[in-house]
Amino acid sequence: QVQLVESGGGLVQAGGSLTLSCAASISIFSINAMGWYRQAPGKQRELVAAITRDDNANYADSVKGRFTISRDNAKNTVYLQVNSLKPEDTAVYYCNAGTYFRGTYHPSDYWGQGTQVTVST
Repeated sequence: QVQLVESGGGLVQAGGSLTLSCAASISIFSINAMGWYRQAPGKQRELVAAITRDDNANYADSVKGRFTISRDNAKNTVYLQVNSLKPEDTAVYYCNAGTYFRGTYHPSDYWGQGTQVTVST
C-alpha cells in the first residue's frame, strides 16, 4: 500500500507559476509510473501528465509546453511544475501511483488528498 501527499497549490494570477509536490510513503522507483490528474468543479478528473520509472514523460495537449513533470527518486517525490497558468487550469490536482502500458497511463486506487490550484484573471 502506498500513501501519497500533495502540496504546493495556492492562489495565483494568470500567467503565474507553481510547483506541486507529491510525496510517497514508499520508494517511487518501485512504482512503474506516476501521474498527475486534476478535477475542476462539475468536471471529470483528467490526466494532465505522467512519468515512467525511466523518466519518460507524457502530457495532455492542454498543458504541453506549460507543465513539466519530474521525479526525485531519492526523495520519493514527484513534482509538477505548472507555468503560464490560465484560469481554466483551476482545479484540485491529485497524484496517483500507477502503470504505463502500451502508451497509456493506467491509474491505481492510490490517490493523494489533492491540492487546490486557483488561477485568477
